[in-house]
Amino acid sequence: MLQFICYPKCTTCQKAQKWLDEKGIEYEIRDIKLDNPKYEELKKWYHENGYELKKFFNTSGLLYKSMELKGRLPAMSEEEQLRLLATDGMLVKRPMLVGDDVFLIGFKEKEWEEKLK
Repeated sequence: MLQFICYPKCTTCQKAQKWLDEKGIEYEIRDIKLDNPKYEELKKWYHENGYELKKFFNTSGLLYKSMELKGRLPAMSEEEQLRLLATDGMLVKRPMLVGDDVFLIGFKEKEWEEKLK
C-alpha cells in the first residue's frame, strides 16, 4: 500500500490527492504535521532515491524562512540536515508518495504519471 504523506491544508497536497483518487490509486494518508517522517525514514529515502537533500526541504515554507535555512544548510552535514528535517513536518517538502518501489516528493503530475504507470 502506498503511503501519501501530506499536509491536508496544503493546496498542492489536495491537488495530488485528487489526482490519485481520479486515477483510482489506493493509498493511506499520513499527516506530516501529526506524524513527521523520522530520521531513519528520511535517511533511507534520501539514500535510495537519488534526490538532492535540499529537495527534501519545504523551501517555500514559513518555518524554513524564519529559521533562515537557505544560508545555513550548505554548512550543515547530511546528518544534521536529516536530523533537522525529522524535528518538524513543516520543514519537509510535501506531498510524498512512498511505497515498495515508489518514492515521489513534491507533486509534478508528469513525474507521478510516469512512475505510477
